[in-house]
Amino acid sequence: MLTVEVATGRVLAVPQAGQWLFIPATRRLVLSILASTIVALAMMSGAQASGQSPLARKANWLTPAMSAPGVTYETLISPTIRDKVSFHIYLPPDYSANRERRYPTLYWLHGTGGGLRGIPVISGLFDVAIKEGKIPPIILVFPNGLPEGMWTDSADGQAPIETILIDELLPHIDAKYRTIPSRRARILEGFSMGGYGAARIGFRHTDLFASVSMLAAGPLDQDFKGPRAVADPTMRQRILNTVYGSDIAIYREQSPSQVAMVEAPTIRSELKLRVIVGNEDFTALDNRAFHQHLTQLDIPHEYQELAGIGHDAPRILSSLGDDNWRFYRAAFAEILLEN
Repeated sequence: MLTVEVATGRVLAVPQAGQWLFIPATRRLVLSILASTIVALAMMSGAQASGQSPLARKANWLTPAMSAPGVTYETLISPTIRDKVSFHIYLPPDYSANRERRYPTLYWLHGTGGGLRGIPVISGLFDVAIKEGKIPPIILVFPNGLPEGMWTDSADGQAPIETILIDELLPHIDAKYRTIPSRRARILEGFSMGGYGAARIGFRHTDLFASVSMLAAGPLDQDFKGPRAVADPTMRQRILNTVYGSDIAIYREQSPSQVAMVEAPTIRSELKLRVIVGNEDFTALDNRAFHQHLTQLDIPHEYQELAGIGHDAPRILSSLGDDNWRFYRAAFAEILLEN
């Protein structure tokens, strides 16, 4: 057994022949490193035994910065987690020069893995569309939803992603940037896991968002046994454990299908909604079923299956052609006439 100074982790003494021998600083350092390693391995073993990744409870609230024209990397202090949270933001070309103008905002929710590499691509598509006059100048916000955060507050409270987005990031954006602070000037859009998040958050917060766009959204099934979950059962179990507290009932309660049923009357009257998926996407069948579910609930929405397109956000947006940009123009048309 080692005697360890609790405050610092330093090894102070070791037992020998029934007596404690206090040891020099150099040897204490070596033994301290050994003790730390043993503790770390024990923690990893415990985490693995519980079905959690060793790093599951240490969220990546600060991502690396991505570089693209008009895009900056920012942070805010979250009162909820008492730490910094990063996000990226795209400002349109005339933002600095036109200081009297206010802008509508699109919140883009990324898919599994964190979506960092997609930021330059997505912002680039919108940048070109703005410069070509296909859409009015808008602000794009790329929140940090963690690689497998599912855009919801985790059951154990350790990853309050929805709370940070709605209660902290959105007010921060409206306070710091020249947005039009109105639900009619906000779109919530997401791809894959982000499409799942855009639906369940947007359906619950029609007071904050007037439009929702779901691109190849998933998971949309009620048992969390869609194609990706079946292909990677380890990931499925990890997400079920860390996000939903190992409780499939919580997963179902948070699903877009369930939220749509609960919020159907408000969604019908308040929300502009589109559901887009490629017919070669592994989420296509579930998106088709979700479209049918919305139809049964009498929720107006636009639904398209794109021929020859797989699970690829830029290709979805590009393949839509002007239909894509028409959605944003229509969503912001009324509010822009007033500003």
